[in-house]
Amino acid sequence: MRKRQKLTLGHSPDADDAFMFYALARGRVRAHPLAFEHVIADIETLNRWAVEGRLDLTALSAHAYTRASRHYLLLPAGGSFGEGYGPVVVARGRRELFSLSGATVAVPGRMTTAALLLSLAAPGARPLEVPFEEVLDTVLSGRAEAGVLIHEGQLTYPSLGLHLVADLGQWWKEETGHPLPLGLCAIRRELDPGVMHLAAAAIKESVRWALENEEEALEGAMAFARGLDREQVRRFCLMYVNRYTLDMGEEGREALRTLYRRAAERGLIPSCDPEFFPPHRS
Repeated sequence: MRKRQKLTLGHSPDADDAFMFYALARGRVRAHPLAFEHVIADIETLNRWAVEGRLDLTALSAHAYTRASRHYLLLPAGGSFGEGYGPVVVARGRRELFSLSGATVAVPGRMTTAALLLSLAAPGARPLEVPFEEVLDTVLSGRAEAGVLIHEGQLTYPSLGLHLVADLGQWWKEETGHPLPLGLCAIRRELDPGVMHLAAAAIKESVRWALENEEEALEGAMAFARGLDREQVRRFCLMYVNRYTLDMGEEGREALRTLYRRAAERGLIPSCDPEFFPPHRS
């Protein structure tokens, strides 16, 4: 393949995605003969677009892939995994997960993995879908008794006087022993295999470059800090751009299969066998 080809690459306006894809956006890694058009949207919008098959490559929630798999294969790099941590459930007062049965709980979009985890961990809760940036206010205003926080809210909620009900990544680790698959990177099935190989390599190299050139990548991530200081942005980025982001490996794949199996058994998702490009050889 010689002709330069432009691919659309969807990711969120969040510090960890900015950190991960900085090298591609700034030309720090070689992608020729590919060129990437970065399409920035919140994760639930990316999830909806993925169900439609709109973009060539996209970040999407692990939950959303179960409804977008007809359009996409997963890449081994570019995912977000929590290693004993993840989205947090918070409330105005102290309470336990079991007490959420019958309670209204704000979730950051119905196709987010956070919403799926709530249904697994607190099946009696009543999810209230709101944009991710409104979850905190929804809890503080009393419209919901609790809320599930993703992105920077996981770090900032104590300053607002809210209390931790549960860290869903910790709950998942205790339940399964696995890291928690939250976000994934997917590529359109219809693309030429040569293009797919080059794109997959470019994504992996972008992640590798960020981890090896942390300070410069953090400068790019600071544009999406949303009130976090530099050390908070560093902490957040390195929470979700980690060894599993570089390559989820068999451990990450098994974690994903476990999530899908448990959710399907509960009738929360259609049965889904994650498919990867390139196929995994153990």
